[in-house]
Amino acid sequence: MPILKAAIIGGGHIADQNHIPALKSLPERVELIAVCSRDILKARALADKHAIPLAFDNAAEMFESENKPDMIINCTANNLHYPFTMQALENNCHVLCEKPPAMNAAQALEMADLAKERGKVLAYNFQLRHTPEYSLLKRFLENGRLGEVYHIKANFLRRRGIPSWGNFTNKSIQGGGALMDLGVHVLDLALGLLDYSEPDRLIANTYDFIGKAGGKGLMGSWDPEKFEVEDACFAHLSFPNNASITLSASFALNTKMQKNVNLEVFGTKAGAVLNPFSVFSEVDGELLDMEFPHLEEADIQLKNTIAFLNACDGKSSNICDATQGAILQKIVEAIYKSAEK
Repeated sequence: MPILKAAIIGGGHIADQNHIPALKSLPERVELIAVCSRDILKARALADKHAIPLAFDNAAEMFESENKPDMIINCTANNLHYPFTMQALENNCHVLCEKPPAMNAAQALEMADLAKERGKVLAYNFQLRHTPEYSLLKRFLENGRLGEVYHIKANFLRRRGIPSWGNFTNKSIQGGGALMDLGVHVLDLALGLLDYSEPDRLIANTYDFIGKAGGKGLMGSWDPEKFEVEDACFAHLSFPNNASITLSASFALNTKMQKNVNLEVFGTKAGAVLNPFSVFSEVDGELLDMEFPHLEEADIQLKNTIAFLNACDGKSSNICDATQGAILQKIVEAIYKSAEK
């Protein structure tokens, strides 16, 4: 397969610490040629830091340059996922976009339709799919050891974790709060265990009590006057086959644990907890608990980048693709609409 030329759009922390190191570690598959940011000084500084030859402050100029990219990593703010992804697809580039897919379901569907029309890969950076624990959980499910999964509890909770920097509390930029930033990660994992089917019923509540009150947390102090999103979201999703998901996400919640990122999975043959990975069943009339204390750590960003490149090469890939991203965004939008009612 030819080496793909890649460009970064968005010059922030996620590009610097996650995507660029992953891409630079795969020189046999990808060449990182450009960084594009609205601030040319920021773009040039990031490019120089990682020995990337080109820097732009205008994406159109980058796409019109002689050394045009084949693929884009979209690391922009949530409200810019849609316009820059559409622009990249219109210029016949594959796109790996940061989560969440978009600000609303219509945008995510339009992006998926254009990717299909242009014959390009559009995928999203849900890298928790590549933890050793989730990979093993999927194998247990696919091998039939869990039986039929009928309920999943999906949690991404912080006790006091409202970010004091960036745009995390700005609704016009982020589109939402704890659900859009955190909950989508575990929602993706849970949907992956249910073949990414769509719920036919859901009910949800969102809250902003702690965010609106202000204070200091594990990520510094935040301004309650500028807190425009939910600090907690709880939803129950029911599917046509009667399976269900209970989703909980919080920036701030009066709970014991400082952070709780986990799935609890209940199947007809066995149940499982994702972190630490454990399985609960019965053998010969006796209860059985299985633990796996020696799972190796994995570079999940690198694994998701490889999965994206495999998809670009037409290979089988465990990536959140455009179709799944559109389904997830549709569910997120339905959760917010239910909470508004």
